[in-house]
Parts: sequence; C-alpha cells; structure tokens
Amino acid sequence: MAQWTSAVGAAQLARQLRAQQQRPLGPGSRRPPAYRALADGIRLLVLEGRVAVAARLPAERELAVALAVSRTTVAAAYEALRAEGFLESRRGAGSWTAVPAGNPLPARGLEPLPPEALGSMIDLGCASLPAPEPWLTRAVQGALEELPPYAHTHGDYPAGLPALRQMIADRYTADGIPTMPEQIMVTTGAMGAIDAICHLFAGRGERIAVESPSYANILQLMREAGARLVPVAMEEGLGGWDLNRWRQVLRDAAPRLAYVVADFHNPTGALAGEDRRRALVDAARSAGTVLVVDETMRELHLDDAVAMPRPVCAFDPAGSTVLTVGSASKAFWAGMRIGWVRAAPDVIRSLVAARAYADMGTPVLEQLAVNWLMRTGGWEEAVRLRREQARENRDALVAAVRRELPEWEFSVPAGGLTLWVRTGGLSGSRLAVAGEGVGVRVPSGPRFGVDGAFEGYVRLPFTVGGPVAEEAAQRLAQAARLVGAGAGAGMEAPRTFVA
Repeated sequence: MAQWTSAVGAAQLARQLRAQQQRPLGPGSRRPPAYRALADGIRLLVLEGRVAVAARLPAERELAVALAVSRTTVAAAYEALRAEGFLESRRGAGSWTAVPAGNPLPARGLEPLPPEALGSMIDLGCASLPAPEPWLTRAVQGALEELPPYAHTHGDYPAGLPALRQMIADRYTADGIPTMPEQIMVTTGAMGAIDAICHLFAGRGERIAVESPSYANILQLMREAGARLVPVAMEEGLGGWDLNRWRQVLRDAAPRLAYVVADFHNPTGALAGEDRRRALVDAARSAGTVLVVDETMRELHLDDAVAMPRPVCAFDPAGSTVLTVGSASKAFWAGMRIGWVRAAPDVIRSLVAARAYADMGTPVLEQLAVNWLMRTGGWEEAVRLRREQARENRDALVAAVRRELPEWEFSVPAGGLTLWVRTGGLSGSRLAVAGEGVGVRVPSGPRFGVDGAFEGYVRLPFTVGGPVAEEAAQRLAQAARLVGAGAGAGMEAPRTFVA
C-alpha cells in the first residue's frame, strides 16, 4: 500500500523550483552542482510547507523533462534526499516526501511560536501584539457582569449576540454607511468569516482572485477549501492595486470571489485610495464577482498625516457586491477571537444557515467583552494604545534593519503591522531556514504568493521594539551572512530547523 497521501505534478514542481532560482546568488556565494541545487530546492519546499509531507513526487524522467535537465541529475538529487531523510521510496509505489527523525512537520501558515520557545527565539512570524491592558481585563470584567441573563439561555447565537450586531451596525452607520443589524454576522475571528464566505460562494474548483502577494493564512485556507487561486500582481512598493490587471483578470478569468485588503495591506502595507476602491467595486460588479474586503487593519493608521479613505463598502452600501470582514484580532488582541461580516441581509441569512454545520456560533463571553469595549469608549482607548505601540515598534525595527542590512529594500507604510522587504538577492526561504538556526523566526516571501512567487522577500511585523528589535535585526544579518556564504543558499541548510 502506498504511503503517500497527495501528489505534486512535474510542471507544478518545476515552476516552484524555477521561482527559487530566478534570484541572483548572494555576495561571495558559489553555485552548487545541479543535482545538489535540485535536492536543496525540493528540501526547502518541504521545510517551507509548500510541498506537503507525504506528497508523491514526479517520476525521475517526468521531472527531468519539465526542468530540461538530465535524468541522471534528478536521480542523484532524489538519492541525496533519501540519504538525508527527506524522501522515501518503494518499488512500484514511487517516491514521496518526508521529514527526518527529530524534525517536526513544517508549518504551512504563520502559526504563533509556542510560548515556551519565546525565551530563545525572536518570533517575527506572527503579526500580533500583546493585549492593550488594562482594557482587556476591564472588558472581561464588564462582560462577566453582563453574562447572567445570557446564562439562562441555550447560548447559541449563530448570527451573533443581537446587542453586538447592533453595535457593529451602528459603527458603520456612524462612518457614513447606513447599516442594519440584519446585515451583520458575528464570527470566530476574520478567518472564520472568510472560511464561511468561501464555503458559501466558492465550491471546490471555483476561481478566487487574490492580490499577489496576499495574506498567507488566507491563501492556505482557500487552497484547503479546493479553490483555484488567480493571482493579481500588486504595484511595487506602496503602490497598491494595479486596476488594469484587476480588470483583465475579472473579465478573462471570471472568478467567483475576489479577496483584497484595502487598508494597510498585509504584507505590503499599501493603502488603496478612494478612486481605486470605487473602480474595483465597479469592475467586480460588472464581472459578477463577489468582492471580499478584509478590513482587519483599518484602524491601525500610525501616522497623524494619514487621511483614511472611506471603506470599500461605501461604494456598495447594500452589500450585494462587497462583503466586508472586520475583526478585533489586529486592532485589539489576537486572543479576542471576534470577527464579523457585513453584507446584504439575504447573504447574511445564507451564511447563518450554513453555520449550523460548522461552529454553531461565537463564544458569548467574548462577544460581550467586545460589545462592552465599543459601548463604553474602551475600544477607542485600546486602539490608541495599540497604534502607539505599533508606531514605536515600526520605527525601531526600520532603523535597526536599515543599520544592520543596508542592502535590503522596503517602503515604510503609514499603518498596519507589517514591512515587506526585498532581501538584496538572497533567498527568503533560505533566510527563514538560517534564521531558525540563529534564533529569529521570519516568514519567507513565497508564503504570501502563489506557486513560489516572491522568493526574494521576507515579511517583518511590528511586534518587537527597543533592544529586541535591535537583536532581531542583528540575528537577521547573521542569517543573511550564512545564506550569502552558502549555508542555506544552495549548500547545506542548518540541521536545527524548527517549523
């Protein structure tokens, strides 16, 4: 019986491997033998989670044709991977990926580092900040005081607590977008909201247009749901959406859904202006595409001079084309798993009906806590603290990276929680592996793309400041030197990799 659980085609694997090779080698590095480069490329794809463990690889002859190399090169690469524990084979069953004993399975998203590892590892993988106290404690205390009447009910509110739905609707109305509570569904975080939308609108095999780059965890969620992702390239730096490309993709690919982050895009930090928002809504409406807009970063404008444009749903107030997703996770605290969807009432009813077969509803206590914050003004105070902390961290991280890694390029965003960095020709995947070995965890660019794009990038979040930001930059510089010298840049990656 075969021990592989999925398969990767020769053409797909070749695309992913070529994306790694398109970036120039780092200063002082040397090009390895072809078989060694191929083995290292496949190993990195496994360690990055971009080729699944227990995935059947193409036959040697098929991959050789796809890569335009000799079959001997592929055979030697496979043999090297078998010797290192990254490949297993059996006659008649083929060869499939594996991880050596002592190496945990690679993480496929951006999961937070376990708390017990925080003492030795600087975690730049998760773009989340500690809770803005004392507001978390006050909100929970306020929620406990309001809990007794709800404790006498069944506790299941698939659409969300009526009081919180009304509160969120009132906030949209105050922002100039008249909204009824019937247009709101409370979810378990933004991920829960987007998961519900994907299952309702985009069945297995449906096309979903996504920004390129885009938020890694959402891309993986859509892949797991069986979606066919259609990437739409962003402009360089903080330019944001390329409307000509969006119009072409919406017209030619006719995707069922499109997912965008208009406010301080994750990972680039771009902020879309009102003209582009209006144009994208018009293009989506003309194409019959449902536009899912992620607003989780909207309140994190960090510079006083920022003039925030109207929300995207302002150009589709009825919610027939634009489905807006909000969350308390970024603006308040990731541990507060409260999100919401704003859409037309019939869409909300469909989402609520489908929820009966998923998670049934969102925890009551957390909903009461968010409602207490929004009702008392605590939300605004907590977000103000969050902005101050993120601004200080951003400025410290930017200064440290510019000093330690002057060849790295980036544009400083006016808000959000992330810095999108071009790594001076070094492989982001190899930097991530080398970083693990020197005590800094950083997600590589390909996690934010489709089919191996953005090999020459990493994402740095504004989660550390002060001396920790200095140390993080120094460790990144150490990792860059290792990659540039060949450790992880086509040579041997550190054996202490932790996913």
